[in-house]
Amino acid sequence: MSEKRTIDVAATQMLDKAKEIGFLTTFDRAKAQEPRCTFGNTGICCRICLQGPCRILPKKPGGNRGICGAADYTIVARNTVRYIAGGASAHSDHGRHIAETLLHVAEGKLKDYQVTDTEKLMRVAKKIGIETEGRGVMEIAKDVATAALDEYGRMHEEDLTWITSNCTDSRLEVLRKTNIMPTNINLSIAQLLHQTHVGNDSDPINIIFGGLKAALCDYDGMALATDLSDILFGTGVPVVTEANLGAIKADKVNIALHGHNPLLSQIVVKAAREMEGEAKAAGAAGINLVGICCTGNEVLTREGVAIATNFATQELAILTGAMDAMVVDVQCIMPSLRSLAECYHTKIVTTMPIMKIPGSYHLAFDEHNAINSAKEIIRLAIDAYKKRDAAKVCIPDVKNTVVAGFTLESLLNIFKQINADNPIKVLTDAIEAGEIKGVALFAGCNNLKGTHDENHITIATELAKNDVFLVATGCAAQAFAKEGLLNGEGVQKYAGEGLKKFHARLNAAAKLTTELPLVFHMGSCVDNSRAQELANMMAREMGLDNRDIPYVATAPEAMSEKAVAIGSWNVALGNPVHVGVVVPTVGSSLVNDVVTKIAEDVFGGFFFWETDPVKAAARLVEILDERNWKNAMRKKAIQAKEANQ
Repeated sequence: MSEKRTIDVAATQMLDKAKEIGFLTTFDRAKAQEPRCTFGNTGICCRICLQGPCRILPKKPGGNRGICGAADYTIVARNTVRYIAGGASAHSDHGRHIAETLLHVAEGKLKDYQVTDTEKLMRVAKKIGIETEGRGVMEIAKDVATAALDEYGRMHEEDLTWITSNCTDSRLEVLRKTNIMPTNINLSIAQLLHQTHVGNDSDPINIIFGGLKAALCDYDGMALATDLSDILFGTGVPVVTEANLGAIKADKVNIALHGHNPLLSQIVVKAAREMEGEAKAAGAAGINLVGICCTGNEVLTREGVAIATNFATQELAILTGAMDAMVVDVQCIMPSLRSLAECYHTKIVTTMPIMKIPGSYHLAFDEHNAINSAKEIIRLAIDAYKKRDAAKVCIPDVKNTVVAGFTLESLLNIFKQINADNPIKVLTDAIEAGEIKGVALFAGCNNLKGTHDENHITIATELAKNDVFLVATGCAAQAFAKEGLLNGEGVQKYAGEGLKKFHARLNAAAKLTTELPLVFHMGSCVDNSRAQELANMMAREMGLDNRDIPYVATAPEAMSEKAVAIGSWNVALGNPVHVGVVVPTVGSSLVNDVVTKIAEDVFGGFFFWETDPVKAAARLVEILDERNWKNAMRKKAIQAKEANQ
């Protein structure tokens, strides 16, 4: 019996096809890496200088430290925070690109972009202290964009604006007391890399605190990217679409939008609508756009574009034989796509100067002529369609209905139908009444150290039956989309009685054309900031610090540096974080204990590692129960004190 590689039926069919044609997918390459290096897996391999690599051998005289004398705890701490630096660089650079575009729009330099959501612009301006009264939209937009760009290079000692304007006062106090509040995104990341250079900091606690400062820069860059993307392209509202490889259409020109940057994908969506006639002239029934990874999530949230698949199975979209072009921007794009495309007619189109694949088409995306750039890409796909070999087309007849587009604003709009004056109270009242236990955020990627998508689905269904309100972002959300958890049927199949009652109340109030989903898809990986804003609102309404609210986060298949950064700022902001793979901190008991135990004393948030999804879900429920019990006891004590006065 073959080893189960994925729970996705469509992916299984495509993996069988890959075997038939002799193509080794990421699943095969993951298997070929086994057995994994124990030194690397546990974080005790150091490659920071050219004397190494050094590996820690605890029982070997001289081998229990690196050549420079670095102990296991120094090496593990340095390696861990360098993941954070990479993740923070990726997310913050994304935000910078969005901010620059908004600035150029405000200055009248970009004809193909505009301020789409002026209401969101006004809310963001007010939040960060920019005057709006009696001022024009573009004048305000320029100030908001300038404030965002100031986060990256300010030369004055002032806390980052998107952190101070979002977090609760009690949490800001914690960040300042622990000296991890950043003042400059670029500086914090550069200082962390300097701090971990050979011959520099060897104190693991100091190194970890430097990492947390950079992680907060990751959060800041994500928060401003989300806000400014909404301003430019519109804040998502509930949409109904579909997900899985069955969303690819045999009779249409199929274009996959893959990566993480909405600046290109939004324009491609617009251009595709204008070019249906050209596709039909080529013999197709029209143009069909599908999404992969977080670029897919961006256009899903705002435009209802269907999801084809998530990170680990991106190659399989090409294996259908019907993918005419895959347009990629940045992050999480496998170099193997180009070699697989050689077996088909598919064009791989890279568009960004920092992400190229040898042998692919590189059409540099020009923001000053965005619509023309997008049309050039689409015409390449139409030309490819003409060369498609119908004998190679094999699209799995597998897809599920998806209800998505749940930005914080759209979620609150549903709550407003029940409590117009204080919408977040709908959620906190349900928690305090015991109807639901709390909120769980699902974030992160795919990791083929386990069965693809299995951890996501198992943990979600276990939490649902325990009456936990579920929100998700990134490839985790796409796993739910493909498996049918982003629709009302998922509620009936998996939710506990309390959660069902809560959903029924929301459904009655929402007045949508379809039922609300089991898991609320909040967007791309940068949109984890939406989930944190939800947590902050819960804390304010409940009169608690974030360390006390019934809110947890889980990354069931964490994979990238970005996931490490996201998990780290969640911990700093008071959230317990589960990770479903063994991370490279276990090589040092000291560092491992700091992040899994001592962190809770300092921040209230902490990590725990658990590869068994059922056990992980049980622990998450236990944490929520414990926080709810403490809050109930605290409330009783206050009431008793007031009664005695």
